[in-house]
Amino acid sequence: MITHLQDTVLLNNGVEMPGLGLGVYKVEDGKTVQTAVQAALETGYRMIDTASFYDNEVGVGEAIKQSNLPREELFVTTKVWNDEQGYAKTKEAFEKSLQRLGLDYIDFYLIHWPVKGMYVETWKAMEELYESGQVRAIGVSNFHQQHVENLLANSKIVPAINQVEYHPHLTQEPLYAFCKQQGIQLEAWSPLKRGRLMDEPYLLSLAEKYEKTVAQVILRWDIQNEVITIPKSTNPRRIKENAAIFDFSLTEKEMQEISCLNQNERSGTNPDSYD
Repeated sequence: MITHLQDTVLLNNGVEMPGLGLGVYKVEDGKTVQTAVQAALETGYRMIDTASFYDNEVGVGEAIKQSNLPREELFVTTKVWNDEQGYAKTKEAFEKSLQRLGLDYIDFYLIHWPVKGMYVETWKAMEELYESGQVRAIGVSNFHQQHVENLLANSKIVPAINQVEYHPHLTQEPLYAFCKQQGIQLEAWSPLKRGRLMDEPYLLSLAEKYEKTVAQVILRWDIQNEVITIPKSTNPRRIKENAAIFDFSLTEKEMQEISCLNQNERSGTNPDSYD
């Protein structure tokens, strides 16, 4: 378990990835995303998670450039979108993302969704990108167990990450256990359920007990579950607040009771819709 904002998690290929980062889904390109990324980097974040579909890779890249931080200190994730999948198109999509970000390499490249009949060929292209050194690690996003199993049966490289919707109303415990067994690190997108958990009574009681926000309690639950997490915000104060989760700990009982809030309820699309 990480104990500091810049602590890392060791992935199955030996690469170290920060355990907490900034997500920029639906953050407008240009000044808005630049300000958010700059605030995160100034706070001490070293991981930024974007995607070609977010249409803000240019702004993310500009903020990274303006930070003047050494490239090797940063960990940048982007993803190949659904209509970019397939062997040749994935190679093209990767080059476009690289250009928009203004980087020489990507730290993490993910398949955004398991598009039926496409993601195995997409993975073959990603394996080659990894083997060429253009990507430090490759993984998947929004993959159910059956998608991962199919990929494993038709690939050389085990994904380093499965980035999925994960929060107290969607704990995905069977998938969590399966990924752990396969050596695949789980990463949470929408860890705060798009703000829909802020009135949850039990979380409010814990927030009061620890003199923290509900968001901080949830992110602490992620960290103690050894799940990498990427909360999204464009507010510099909240970006800083979301990182202030290393000065308290939840008890084992509290961890279990948060997990018991599970409702198998999604704020986003079920990956089966892409199968």
